[in-house]
Amino acid sequence: MKLQAKDAGLLSTVAYTAGSLLAALIFLLATVLTGDYGWVSRIGGAVWIFALSMIILMPTVTPLVRGRLEPGYQPPPAEEHTRH
Repeated sequence: MKLQAKDAGLLSTVAYTAGSLLAALIFLLATVLTGDYGWVSRIGGAVWIFALSMIILMPTVTPLVRGRLEPGYQPPPAEEHTRH
């Protein structure tokens, strides 16, 4: 099966969700192996890491995947910040 441009949304969703789950799992394993933390702290921290990773990865992974699948795709330019 060849991936097409219409598959960019689904593929990017799988990619950033998997990345966020991996980050949360690494955090959870680090707290289990290295510290004396309660389970509420461990699970709460893992959920927090998952949420922040989703927020960071969603807008960055989607244009990258779309750019790989659409030959002529140009991501929107970054806004310039000017002082008034």
